[in-house]
Amino acid sequence: MTINKEFESFDAFIHEYVTNISRTGVFIKSKQPLPIGTQVNLRFTVIVDDIETIEGVGEVVRVESDPPGMGVVFTELSQYSRGLIDKLLTSPAGSRKS
Repeated sequence: MTINKEFESFDAFIHEYVTNISRTGVFIKSKQPLPIGTQVNLRFTVIVDDIETIEGVGEVVRVESDPPGMGVVFTELSQYSRGLIDKLLTSPAGSRKS
């Protein structure tokens, strides 16, 4: 399963698609979450200063009904993607609670 989304800004990424992103994983909003244990290829494109893409592999570790979605732990991330997540988490937009 591949999840590929594009967003105009980090705020749009947080508001429209995730409620939580960390260095270890992400909660993805979905009305039809995948089963626990499902491996997913992740590709999130956001515009910060430039167009940036977080790519990796994750595994669904929990499914929630309110809000509907799934917790995905990162199992493989490139060094670049890890650095990009760090940059997003320490930016003014990334440091705000959603």
